[in-house]
Amino acid sequence: MTVIWTQDGIVENDPWVSGSAAEDGPKLLPLAEALDHAQDNAAFGVVLQPADDVRALAPILDRVEIVAVTFPAFSDGRGFSQAMLLRTRLGYKGTLRAVGTVLLDQVPLMLRTGFDSFEVDHAPTIQRLVEKRLPGIDLHYQPAADKTADGPGYSWRRTAILNG
Repeated sequence: MTVIWTQDGIVENDPWVSGSAAEDGPKLLPLAEALDHAQDNAAFGVVLQPADDVRALAPILDRVEIVAVTFPAFSDGRGFSQAMLLRTRLGYKGTLRAVGTVLLDQVPLMLRTGFDSFEVDHAPTIQRLVEKRLPGIDLHYQPAADKTADGPGYSWRRTAILNG
């Protein structure tokens, strides 16, 4: 079973579930197809693979309704960097969804890097999300895309470098 989860809970009838779009409904497209599709009037989203360069989306980002970032394995963290680039450097305000191997331990970190939607098929993770039992992160020493209040630390240095 695959569910879509946000901080508001499980989302019913989400039209953006991978591989389930109807012929006339919204589509999640690979990056190359999305760049070609950008001139169409139909709603569309983009599925990014770990090696995709998110900067290629810059010219069309205002027309993209959802960006689904693929996590092919628990140990592959490139999606975190893609999310931060989308939110902080490219200013993407739409839905940012984590898909693939989404496990509970990473959800708080995914939220901090700008994800706001998650496609989850791991049963124990689904159960904990339904119960609103996320693991906590007590101290933050790096800047985040989610604007969580940081405690004392050195995050201002990195923010100045990124924005400077």
